[in-house]
Amino acid sequence: MRIVHSNLELAQAVAEARAAGKRIGFVPTMGALHAGHLSLVRLAQEHADFVVVSIFVNPLQFGAGEDFDKYPRTLETDAAALETLNADLVYAPSANEVYADESGVLDQSVKHHAGPVGAGFEGAIRPGHFDGMLTVVARLFDLVKPDVAVFGAKDAQQLFLVRQLAAEHYPALRIVAAPIVREASGLAMSSRNRYLSAADLEVAQSLSASLRAADAASRASGGTAASILAAASQVMAANPSAKLDYLALVDQRTFAPVADGFVGPALMLIAARVGTTRLLDNQEILVGQH
Repeated sequence: MRIVHSNLELAQAVAEARAAGKRIGFVPTMGALHAGHLSLVRLAQEHADFVVVSIFVNPLQFGAGEDFDKYPRTLETDAAALETLNADLVYAPSANEVYADESGVLDQSVKHHAGPVGAGFEGAIRPGHFDGMLTVVARLFDLVKPDVAVFGAKDAQQLFLVRQLAAEHYPALRIVAAPIVREASGLAMSSRNRYLSAADLEVAQSLSASLRAADAASRASGGTAASILAAASQVMAANPSAKLDYLALVDQRTFAPVADGFVGPALMLIAARVGTTRLLDNQEILVGQH
């Protein structure tokens, strides 16, 4: 496994792999890798012959007062974990490498906008987050030039927007969604889980518990959207230490909240703050079909 820090080294390594007839896979990360990230790498290896993992904490997707400065940077540990998986290349650039233009001038202006879908849920709480995310993802796609890219399903809104970006600007690129990896407790794995105290970890289990309650409600006589949301809300209401940001059922095709009478597959989204840490989770729910 090689670790490179420059665009030139990245381009040379990818060109060599492509010249050897290898299919290029890509897993973009911000580091602080956990088992969920490693599952993305394994999935990329199933779809590609040469897998590039980027480790870059993107300043454009952190708003004022967010945790950019304290976001964990653990390159040495991350590289050791990736070495065990036989990842081919780790791209760990500086912001200048990612955002410098052809003349070397740093240009961190937003180039891609998330539109209406990016304005709700996470976008409402973190204005500009998805514009910054799409801008860096597009830049990384331009640099790596992958055939397939793998994103985790935990960040459902991000995945939806990345698929939109790829369909419009990178039609030959295949986007693969990796299933959510969970702790034994049911908590979705996240780099931010390391901020949770023992007491916080217990409270955090309410997010996945609410999703299980929603799923159970959907199976009860073809549960309606209202009954599913009520079941999940009841679980969260019983755990007031988890400060709920939103709980919603959205149509997977549009990411818009489902209307009364909706029947079919939907995504239950949840976000809450536990202690000082914001947590996200989601689950596919069949509405009115059981």
